[in-house]
Amino acid sequence: MENSLCKLLGIKLPIIQAGMVWVSGWRLAATVSNSGGLGVIGAGSMHPEMLLDHIRSFRAASQATFAVNVPLMYPEIDRIMEILIKEKVPVVITSAGNPKLWTEKLKKSGAKVLHVVSSVKFALKAEQAGADAIIAEGFEAGGHNGREETTTFCLIPEVAKAVKVPVVAAGGVGSGKSILAAMALGASGVQVGTLFAVAEESSAHQNYKQQLVEATEGATVLTLKSVSPTRMLKNAFYQSVKQMEEAGASGEVIREHLGRGRAKKGIFEGDLTEGELEIGQIVSSVDQIRPAKEILEQLWEEFLAERKLLVEALADEQL
Repeated sequence: MENSLCKLLGIKLPIIQAGMVWVSGWRLAATVSNSGGLGVIGAGSMHPEMLLDHIRSFRAASQATFAVNVPLMYPEIDRIMEILIKEKVPVVITSAGNPKLWTEKLKKSGAKVLHVVSSVKFALKAEQAGADAIIAEGFEAGGHNGREETTTFCLIPEVAKAVKVPVVAAGGVGSGKSILAAMALGASGVQVGTLFAVAEESSAHQNYKQQLVEATEGATVLTLKSVSPTRMLKNAFYQSVKQMEEAGASGEVIREHLGRGRAKKGIFEGDLTEGELEIGQIVSSVDQIRPAKEILEQLWEEFLAERKLLVEALADEQL
């Protein structure tokens, strides 16, 4: 498929694999990029030297286009950006911070820059800062989230109407039907996270992957709103946070309870009790661990089949 997003990024399929912490390493990214999508290395859980190793490992495994996702509030952001510019990473996805700080410098190095937003207000700011495309993420998404709690399918048409650059739909996208729906609402492509979190190539612990496969409807919740809204699976750690919030604990007290490395403990080390199990609301539809290539191909085949059915249905209605 050749649309504005595919042309911009130099990819075959308008599907971006999300740069999830402790999940999105070079193996997952390389498989997705080699299969026609945009593979993404998630820098949010990497020290600069580790990120450099992942970038070079990706290039040893693939000649395709790839991206690095960078939270702009990252404590080692200067060193991270130095690496991205020096290594001439072709696509950089920025999030959690002011896009004005780095967008121009990244673009001067030759990178295409996409910025993740949760509202029209931030979409406009990202476009004004020079972002080549906007990733509009609804509150269905896993991990850190916007405070607006706007659903993806409410957010996409508003952002698409407000900006001129391509818009990518993120949050709750887990089937060919949802890709078709996102495009009908104005998106040029989608970002998929949860499905790839359980891919064989995902860096996540097997315990975490199996927990996702077993998750049912209502298994996730958007919590930590006094600190940084985060969607995660309900477990003992979540219950402790819930009790603190209901008791009126301050953000400072909750941050102290969180400590360091909660996401690593849950996602990478497989501690299903005390770890922070970040994942999207769409997790209830995940039913198996399988190769990323298979996930991507099935998504696209479903999209094409559903688009064909819709065109035929509309034609029949006109008759």
